[in-house]
Amino acid sequence: MYKIYIETTIPSFYFNTRTEPEAIARCNWTKEWWDNCRHSYQNMTSFAVIAELERGSHPNRQEKVNLISDLPMLSVTDDIRQIARVYIQRKIMPQDPLGDALHLATASFHKCDVLLSWNCRNIVNFNKFDRIRKVNVELGIYVPNLLTPFELLED
Repeated sequence: MYKIYIETTIPSFYFNTRTEPEAIARCNWTKEWWDNCRHSYQNMTSFAVIAELERGSHPNRQEKVNLISDLPMLSVTDDIRQIARVYIQRKIMPQDPLGDALHLATASFHKCDVLLSWNCRNIVNFNKFDRIRKVNVELGIYVPNLLTPFELLED
């Protein structure tokens, strides 16, 4: 069974309140995958995702946290934080040490088959994938597939 790391944008889009057509489509695909397909996978997240969801003020904050609160939580160790720093230093990920770099490092370190995200700027980005793969190979860590829920929808 494939291991999937659920990143912050998944619960965020599940409870989307924006009205732009793209946001509505992502919300619908996320709900379809979560409600109908996720049981085909071993889903997990981390306390970094919980912490990110709990920051700031945004609609449905507690519902987003509750959606993933029963998933297994992957540890975020000093080794993972160091990997995240490498991503930031090599300008693969943005400067936020608690954001995208940490999610990628966690999924890579824990050998998740997929990092599931709607963050197409920094994570699910074909133009970054070769650089991510190169760094992970240099570091001797796993290279997860970077996918959106749409890509995992079943027939």
